[in-house]
Amino acid sequence: MAIALFAHSMLVVNNEFQSALHLWPAGIFMIQITSRFLLIPLTFTLLMGCAGISVTPPANDPVTLRVNVFRSATNIPIYMAEEKGAFAKRNIRLELQFTPNSSEQRAGLAAGRSDIAHTAADNSVAMVEVAKVDTVIVGGGDSGLLELFVRPEIKSLADVKGKAMVVDAPNTAYALVARKILKNAGLIDGRDYRLAPIGGTESRVNAFSQSPENAVGMLNPPWTFVAESRGARSLGQAKDLFGPYQAIVPIAMRSWAQSNSGALERYLAAYIEGCRMTFDPSNRAEVISVLRKRLNLTQEVASRSYEGLIQPGHGLARDCRFDMAGFRNALALRAEIEGQWGGVPPEPNKYIELTYYERALKFASP
Repeated sequence: MAIALFAHSMLVVNNEFQSALHLWPAGIFMIQITSRFLLIPLTFTLLMGCAGISVTPPANDPVTLRVNVFRSATNIPIYMAEEKGAFAKRNIRLELQFTPNSSEQRAGLAAGRSDIAHTAADNSVAMVEVAKVDTVIVGGGDSGLLELFVRPEIKSLADVKGKAMVVDAPNTAYALVARKILKNAGLIDGRDYRLAPIGGTESRVNAFSQSPENAVGMLNPPWTFVAESRGARSLGQAKDLFGPYQAIVPIAMRSWAQSNSGALERYLAAYIEGCRMTFDPSNRAEVISVLRKRLNLTQEVASRSYEGLIQPGHGLARDCRFDMAGFRNALALRAEIEGQWGGVPPEPNKYIELTYYERALKFASP
């Protein structure tokens, strides 16, 4: 509409308006009017681009959202948003579902048993490429707080030979990170060690105690501290052993997101607010208290989990933003370890739709 009005104002120059628009590298917006060109500063272009984008929050119609998550400290933005009323003020009733493993989580989302799932970004890629299910990543979250843990008698990765790595699913997400770290140490799965699909992090921690064969696995809080209390040792954080990694993100079926964009944006706004609440130093005691209550943790484990959550590059991203560099690493990892796409990672755009997040960001409370 704004462009049309501007064009109309220029008819004094030429009555024939042609819709040829060009953007010059120097930041000049060029409209071609018949055989003439009019140059306009880029600020006008930005105004025109914003003119059609509403930042008005969607109507707070009552809605129930089924949100599927792992039982983990990384859910803290959701927990805080619930505790502080960020969902309630948007008329959202939340039904949290806790999944035992990513296979059930992916199947449940595809079958419509959940509306939104918070899962490793690579799980969404696997749904698209392997299961041929059209999911889309709609926001960011965290780096996974991932650490590679081993049983107490394992002194180096060489001691893993002949034993098992405990994983959720062998061909997605954190298992790929762990397989890459062992590959860099000269160990190849199926040759030097085997993969033991156990389930979520809590199950993997328990597996360490169940058999000496379960020698190594990728863990995150609060289960890292539980494993440590049982004698397991960390060989380092994934950010140091592997690099940046986009771990937990909210995902949805693309068709559901398109049909429920208002509810999704309201949900993401509350999620962003929950992330901000977590980082606010004045909320430290409350965040730790919520972790204790929601995950049945000791004060020490909850406190240490909190410190991990706010650690740059290891825990939550500010505003739970999407980490594009970390996601590119995840795609490259899938290409290398699983041989997806012939070993050449694709561009990320196929798997993400961040416009819902960007709109939510504009009306989330500071």
